[in-house]
Amino acid sequence: MKRYSRRIINYIYRIIGDRDRAEDLLQDTFIRVYRNIDRFDQKRKFSTWLYTIATNLAKNELRNTGRSPLLYFQNFFFRKDDQQMFEAADREGRPDDNLYQKQLQDLVAKAVEKLPDRHRLVFTLRESEGKSYEEIAEILDCNIGTVKSRLNRARARFAQLVEPYLH
Repeated sequence: MKRYSRRIINYIYRIIGDRDRAEDLLQDTFIRVYRNIDRFDQKRKFSTWLYTIATNLAKNELRNTGRSPLLYFQNFFFRKDDQQMFEAADREGRPDDNLYQKQLQDLVAKAVEKLPDRHRLVFTLRESEGKSYEEIAEILDCNIGTVKSRLNRARARFAQLVEPYLH
């Protein structure tokens, strides 16, 4: 739990956009791991299995709540240590720089929110979590060609959505 908690909670939070529910789903993820550890195939990577469980719980949460998730891609353009996500940032900066950074984060979050669920999941796993195509295919239980296709479409749509604001 110590090794993966921060990464998994941040991943779930980016998908569902609710910190409290992300914390609940993190606990549910580890409960499922504990209950099903005998089903774990040791030929596979543990982290892939863990992300698969977390992904399924997050997808169920989106389906059950019926709300549009607000994805928080604070570290989309500049990857930061996952531990910083839920910790208050105590940065002193110029107000206009802070405002620009906040607007950029909002723009990214809104653009990703508009992606279809299947594209959003692939986009999040690749761009935010840094997962390989193979890991994503295993997590989402699809083939690599599907992952590449969905990621390509997600990136193209994302670029269309943010392009008008970047000039």
